[in-house]
Amino acid sequence: MNQPLRDLPGSEISMEPAGDPGERGFLFAGFRLEPDGTLLRGEVQVHLPPKELAALRLLLVHAGKIVTPLQMREALWGPVHVSADSVTKCVSSLRTRLQLEDCIQTIYKRGYKFTAKVVSRAVSTSVPLARLVVSPFATGQGVPEYLGSILAEETAAGLTQSRHPAVSVLAQDSVFSLAQRGLMAHEIGTALKADFVLTGTLRALPSHFRLGAEMIRVEDGVQVWAEDVLVDRTRIAGLEMELATRLNFRLHTGIAASQPAAEAHIPAIAAAAETEDQSRKRREAFEIFQSARQEWRSLQRHQMQEGLEHLVRAIELDPSLTGARVDLVNLCIAHAFYGFMAPEEVSRMVRWAVTPIADISGRAAAVLPGMGWISFHFDRDLPAALRAFSLSARLPHDPWITRVRAHFALSRHRFVEAIDLLQGALAADPYSPWLHSRLAWAEHLAGEARLSVESALRALKQFPDETGSAFYGSLILAFNGETKRAAELARQLETRIPYFDLALAAQAYALARGGRPDQARAVLEQLEWRARERFVVTGFNPAIYLELGQPDEALKVLRGSMESRCPWFFEALADPRLEPLRGRPEFQQLCAVLETMELQTEGGAF
Repeated sequence: MNQPLRDLPGSEISMEPAGDPGERGFLFAGFRLEPDGTLLRGEVQVHLPPKELAALRLLLVHAGKIVTPLQMREALWGPVHVSADSVTKCVSSLRTRLQLEDCIQTIYKRGYKFTAKVVSRAVSTSVPLARLVVSPFATGQGVPEYLGSILAEETAAGLTQSRHPAVSVLAQDSVFSLAQRGLMAHEIGTALKADFVLTGTLRALPSHFRLGAEMIRVEDGVQVWAEDVLVDRTRIAGLEMELATRLNFRLHTGIAASQPAAEAHIPAIAAAAETEDQSRKRREAFEIFQSARQEWRSLQRHQMQEGLEHLVRAIELDPSLTGARVDLVNLCIAHAFYGFMAPEEVSRMVRWAVTPIADISGRAAAVLPGMGWISFHFDRDLPAALRAFSLSARLPHDPWITRVRAHFALSRHRFVEAIDLLQGALAADPYSPWLHSRLAWAEHLAGEARLSVESALRALKQFPDETGSAFYGSLILAFNGETKRAAELARQLETRIPYFDLALAAQAYALARGGRPDQARAVLEQLEWRARERFVVTGFNPAIYLELGQPDEALKVLRGSMESRCPWFFEALADPRLEPLRGRPEFQQLCAVLETMELQTEGGAF
């Protein structure tokens, strides 16, 4: 008898009430609060201070009703005397951490009301969804290698975005990181403690692509589902969604395919009024879009620029290609992070990409964090930034979304929030190189020197060839006395990624910190020459000038960084390496830029 996947050993799924009915969990605004107090956004755990967690549960229990400040104070602090604004501060902090400004309504002189839809459920013995790894698909002769990776990534996205997901799809960043180490699909599933792994091979036929996909149970290696799909070469754009749709059907209806399913064809579907020329443009746009994804994620300056040009071309050919617009926003933000594009140009390109999208929060919510980032760093409009991040709060962890969220928190000097976000993401994405290195940098900015060094060394050990590991590792190790290793890390990074200005900045800092000022000045001179020809990020340069005994020059560069809208400016204000500047009036004036922006919000409550 055919058996649903959810009934196979190791993948039981239950939503039925069990145990003590008083122990209830809640689903709301993309979050899940378990009875034991575990709060999840997708599969990423979100850490809240105890009082804020208690406030959240109280609001959820009374969803749609007003909770008075007195009720909240008694529930959170009992008979202990607290200041009059303790409840206000607690609720404001809760709104900010979860970006739920639109869900927690302040009722003037009466209290607070949770206005979003809340689903209460009794939970105790039910187990979570089965954990699925979607491994990069192998490609046969004549098939571009990038198609295998793109197909896996898009299939994972299709499963994740299902209205009623039957499995929990594990983070692709970790999956791809392990695949790059040479692990086979079953080994990746084992490393990530998955229940199942989806893998397959894409082959080229004279007029078709042929995909052979299979799902394997990790515990014993048994094949539980298989599918063989043929798609016309002109219809490759629909393959990943077709695969996700078929897999969702199998998961929900339970055809346990110990034998391969019959070969199936994807029908050619086109809009009735679409001309042959329009159809050709759509195919060409999709092919350009897919190849561009590989180019822009390379972190090689020239390849990223080519990727940008290809994404623009894809959008021009097919303005309805929302995925290309999302990628273009992420690419522009990446350009800004690495200093490959001037902030003004980044802002212009992001606006060009998102302006034509109707119903952004519904159709293309993934662009919202990028829009919030532009509002904050370029427009200096914190309320607009908070609105964008709030509208995207329910989006699950994604390498680019989490990257922007963490950068936003660090730029506002909310270090605990950023560290909690990164640690929560690491719980779901443990082999993501940039998460490890970014955590080290967040700990550095928070003044946690020992933790930052430990995290930096851990990242370097696990991911020695990754850009983030080398860059942040160099800065952190140099600051903490390991200047020779730091300088060598930065030198090797600049060799691997030519024209990566941040690597030169890290090298110059390590040299200056290590007592080699002449060599540091020589590297600085290279940066100055580059700046005469094109945009160069200067946010990391003030620390170099301080080590060279030039505080006035450090302040001058920092001011220029502020005026150019350098994306690292606000983080630089918190950098422990700039501690000698903190007593100077001009530095305080620069810090006032952020303070003024915070006052734009609800009385500074954010």
